[in-house]
Amino acid sequence: MQYAQIQVLPPTPPGGVTAGIDWATADHVACVVDGAGKVRSRFSAVHDRDGIRKLVAGLRAAGAAEVAIERGEGILVGALLAAGLTVVVITSRQVKNLRSRYGSAGAKDDRFDAFVLAGVLRTDRARLRPLVPDSPATLALRAAVRARRDLVAHRVAACNQLRAHLAVSFPAGTCLFSELDSPISLAFLSRFRTQDAADLLSEDDLAAWLKTLPNRGRTSGPGQLLGRLRAAPAGATGTDGTARGVVTSALVATLTTLTAQVKTLEAEIAAQLAAHPDACVFTSLPRAGTLRAARLLAEIGDCRGRFPDPESLAGLAGVAPVTRQSGKHSAAGFRWAVSKPLRDAVCDFAGDSRHASPWAAALYDAARDRGKDHPHAVRITARAWIYVIWRCWQDGTAYDPAKHRALQRILDQQHSGDGGTGDRQ
Repeated sequence: MQYAQIQVLPPTPPGGVTAGIDWATADHVACVVDGAGKVRSRFSAVHDRDGIRKLVAGLRAAGAAEVAIERGEGILVGALLAAGLTVVVITSRQVKNLRSRYGSAGAKDDRFDAFVLAGVLRTDRARLRPLVPDSPATLALRAAVRARRDLVAHRVAACNQLRAHLAVSFPAGTCLFSELDSPISLAFLSRFRTQDAADLLSEDDLAAWLKTLPNRGRTSGPGQLLGRLRAAPAGATGTDGTARGVVTSALVATLTTLTAQVKTLEAEIAAQLAAHPDACVFTSLPRAGTLRAARLLAEIGDCRGRFPDPESLAGLAGVAPVTRQSGKHSAAGFRWAVSKPLRDAVCDFAGDSRHASPWAAALYDAARDRGKDHPHAVRITARAWIYVIWRCWQDGTAYDPAKHRALQRILDQQHSGDGGTGDRQ
């Protein structure tokens, strides 16, 4: 789907009116104000197909061509964009701070919030930017990447829950293999879920069981496995052990399903990334791989106009500090109002890039030498990478280490034995 998009708002709103929508899960409240800030129309709509259609029709009937809303994605936003309306995102945090401009009581009301959004769009339009959506391919990749991130979090939680359960019911299950959520570990716990079942195992039984696994990798022999079983503390036995074994089976089944679905999503992400026109920009980065490259592409997007300079990208990614100055006092602090998925993607890449890029390693080591802790040093490295990524992204070209002058200076210094650190870009 193609949208007619503008990069900046005109000095005056089309038709002299602006609209604000306070969205919710069940229904939405819209408010339209004129050039003097007076309410021209106010109505609500249910969050269903007919309700969204009536909402768009109501905005058009009131003459509104621009709409302010608190979120930049979702079915409602897609419908507004498809209807040809200009959407401007004003975050919930900003709305909270702006309420005092229109009232001092501090009350929270959906109708009032819709009025605040419409009013801010009328008065502060020089500082606002319209929402420009990414391409459908990028939106699909973003959905898959974020879904995988959530499933991985669920998998970690399920693995921790299983580990805590086995610590009481079957301690040997946690130390038999290197990773509790590995396929062979889950297969063992699915087959032998209680301490009583493990006590009956012999070396021949373990050897026979190992032969039933098609892809078990470099696993310890049956003798070593039996030794670990016998050396571990004894777990629950008898009736108590049987009851706890049912819980073990349920947790193992949950963890197995999550692991399988994560792999399915990873295959889908790899296919989507390979078909994306901007894939070469991010897969060329050092130690980006498939998943890191997909996260970077999904969170940065493919709309070049959203980030006119690298500083705007660094600010949204949370790798540029916030400066607070009053009189002679000046301090730089951590930036909180950021896109957390984007910050996670950029910092995850930057933190690992130092193992493949001497330039990134020099930046990280220099920050550590200045007394910065690991997360701060990673953000400093990430901020430097932002300039490189932004340039490649704007030009649509792959990262070429041979053209990275700061990296080449580091390599020349290392070759000559100077051991310098190079500059940021």
